[in-house]
Amino acid sequence: MNKELVQKAQELEQTLHMQLSFAKKESEGLIKVGGVALAGAVVAFVAYRVFGNKKNTKTKKVLETLEKEGLLDQDIRDRITKKNKIGLLGRLGTILLPIAVNFGREQLLNRLNEPKNKSEEDAK
Repeated sequence: MNKELVQKAQELEQTLHMQLSFAKKESEGLIKVGGVALAGAVVAFVAYRVFGNKKNTKTKKVLETLEKEGLLDQDIRDRITKKNKIGLLGRLGTILLPIAVNFGREQLLNRLNEPKNKSEEDAK
């Protein structure tokens, strides 16, 4: 009975080692994907920090310069610091411009192909 228990224990250890090695092999791909995603997030964060603050620092410098010169009032401060909002026409333009370009292209192609179609009909 003691031998059977030792043999079962050895089999269980072998099974456990096989399962662990299989889990390690399976997780290698996930770890690589996770590492790439983490690296991409870090690069995006650093790029945002480096390039995103330029406008704020420029705005601060302009505000400081205007304040030193005595030209800064509340109206100018609001104009410099407020965000520009896209109006209704801007949104419509972004939607309608590709549609208009596509329509114009189709009309041009129809006009260019029209003489060919007439000459083909005359030949028949």
